[in-house]
Amino acid sequence: MTIEKDLLEILACPESHARLVSFDDTAGSWLVSTDAATRRRYRISDDGIPIMLVDESEVLAEDTWRSIMSSCGVE
Repeated sequence: MTIEKDLLEILACPESHARLVSFDDTAGSWLVSTDAATRRRYRISDDGIPIMLVDESEVLAEDTWRSIMSSCGVE
């Protein structure tokens, strides 16, 4: 499920306040922080609602995070 561009532009990682990118994989839809120090991903519910709670987010392995950033065009 894709987040509308206008909404994505105003959302930020609640922990680092970094920009987020939208990413889909076989496990679901996610918003992923562009902050290399935290590497958090936030689930998007089946209803299209981002779950922006740090306690419910996941920290990605560095190689996974880098792969997502690369696929989203983030350097």
